[in-house]
Amino acid sequence: MKVRVYVTPKAGILDPQGAAVERSLPNLGFQGVTNVRIGKVIDLEVDAAGRSRDEVAAEVDEMCRKLLANPIIEDYSFTLEEG
Repeated sequence: MKVRVYVTPKAGILDPQGAAVERSLPNLGFQGVTNVRIGKVIDLEVDAAGRSRDEVAAEVDEMCRKLLANPIIEDYSFTLEEG
């Protein structure tokens, strides 16, 4: 099963990379862009043989909480896709 995990800084957490992009966009001619937040996307495949979609989702959620995201300062979500 293909999994795509989205990790972003929580609201209120300093995002220096997002701030740098937001400051740079007007210099490149892009006006009116605000609240830039930079995150990451993690793609992986999980062997789902013999397991339900809910079981795979629970395992991916645990991966996120233990390694892929820092739940103290980051939010995460993920999608599951057959194939």
